[in-house]
Order: sequence, then structure tokens, then C-alpha cells
Amino acid sequence: MNALPPRDIGLVAIVCVVWAINFLTSAYALQEFPPVLFTGLRMALLALVLWPFLKAPAPGQWPRLLGISVGLGVIHFGLSFWALKLAGDLSSVAIVMQSYVPMSALLAWWLLGERFAWRTGLAIAVSFAGVLVLGFDPLVLDRPASLLLMLCSAGFLALATVMMRGLQGQTPWSQQGWLALISVGPLLGLSFLIEGPITESLAGGTWIGWSGVAYSALVSSLLGHGLYYVLVQRHPVAQVTPWLLLAPVLAIGLGVAFWGDRPGPKLWIGGAMVLGGVLAIALRSWQKTRQAVASA
Repeated sequence: MNALPPRDIGLVAIVCVVWAINFLTSAYALQEFPPVLFTGLRMALLALVLWPFLKAPAPGQWPRLLGISVGLGVIHFGLSFWALKLAGDLSSVAIVMQSYVPMSALLAWWLLGERFAWRTGLAIAVSFAGVLVLGFDPLVLDRPASLLLMLCSAGFLALATVMMRGLQGQTPWSQQGWLALISVGPLLGLSFLIEGPITESLAGGTWIGWSGVAYSALVSSLLGHGLYYVLVQRHPVAQVTPWLLLAPVLAIGLGVAFWGDRPGPKLWIGGAMVLGGVLAIALRSWQKTRQAVASA
């Protein structure tokens, strides 16, 4: 349980940069494509690329795989891109998405009976209090639906994260492939019902919109998640998680530099509380993992 070597710090830095840029490229693409259709196009491209890697689920695993795929591919991603579409900034969306970490801890306690110390409970409370503070920033207060949608999105990401602990017999590429394949139909169907004829929406897409779809599927999902899976194969998840907080920090920088974000004091304070709480939870998990390894 040593610190990450320089090579793997470089890899996690690439992951964070890739994921941060995804907020920006997706925001530009969402100016041309409606959010549910954008999500469906991303999943369609990802399913096409990962089709050769699909592996049949182990007996009894279909319900769990379906639940994870719908929760992540349809609901989490659909709501997160919808929130990004409605938001007036990148910063608040990138920060609030991190609330899935304290949500995961609470769901693991509720559904799996996992216990956590008072310090973790305090960090969870600080994170959620940070969301409340952030929500009163004028930039966020003008568009409260974005904040609520992202909180719902983070909740489904947390639920899927807990469900993944019991998923067996799937490689990372196969799991991503099934998630994409299962999600395409429901997403395109919802897009038609909510957003109107798909062909008309596609006709309005330029190279900017299609580049956003390609980046989201091929770079953010394949490269970003691919490198993440490499890292968690080499190191415990708890050791990698604190480094991933660089992604929302970089997204804030990109929002200020390219999207015109002008975060106010409440967003900075609330964001610091959310990310600080998430960091404390991650470090506490890392400490518990080190203690378990040392006592084994």
C-alpha cells in the first residue's frame, strides 16, 4: 500500500484531463444535440466499438447487469447531460457529480450493512452541506433544475457503484459494452418521445456536435475508463480515488477559461466543502484498506 509510482500518477493525470475535457466538449455538443439523444449517440458508438468484447453474463447475473446498465447508461448519463445542458456553467455540475461518493457510502451502509466511523459520517455531512451552500450561488440559483438533475444523476451513479460489487464474470470492456448496448434502445426511444423526431435533431449537427459525441464515447469512455481500470487492477480503488478529484478541479479551470464561468464565493466555498468531504471519505477508505492489508 505504498504511494502511486510516478508512471501511474501520470496515467491518473491523463484520466483526469480526459474526463475534465469531456465536460467542455459535451457542453458544446449539447448546443446542437438534445441531451437524451446525445447520450444515445454516445452509447451507440461505444456499443459498436465494444461489440467484439461482449461476454455472456454468468448464471443469475442478468438482473444485476440490466439494473446497472439502465441505472448508469440510461438514467445517470441521461440526467447528467441534461443537467449540463441546463446549467449556465461547468463548475457546479462537475462539483455536484462528486456527491456520488458520500451517497455510495450511505447506500453501502443501508443496503450492504457496511459501517463507517464518525469521521466518515462527518465528511459525508460536510459534502452535503457543501451542496446546499453551492446551491445558493447566483449562477446556480438561477437554474435550480440543473442542480436537482445532477443530484439525481449522482444518486443513480452511487446505486450502480454499490451494485457493481456483486457483479461477476464480466471484464471491464464487456461490462462497458453491455451497458452501452442495453442503453441505446431506451435512450433513443426516450429521445423520440421527449425531444421529437431524431432525424430532425441529427440534421442540425455540425462537426462540433459530432466531435463531442466521438470524444465522449471514444476518449472519455474508452481511454479514460480504460486507463482507470488499468490503475485499479494495479492498486486498491481507495488508493486511486483521491487522485480523481483532480478532474472536477480541472473542469472548473476549463469552465473559467473557455466557457465563461465566473464562480461566486458561495460556489467556491460550497465546492471546497463538497470536494473536501469527498477527499476525506476517500482517504479514510484508503486508511481502512491499508489496515486490512497490514493485518492480513
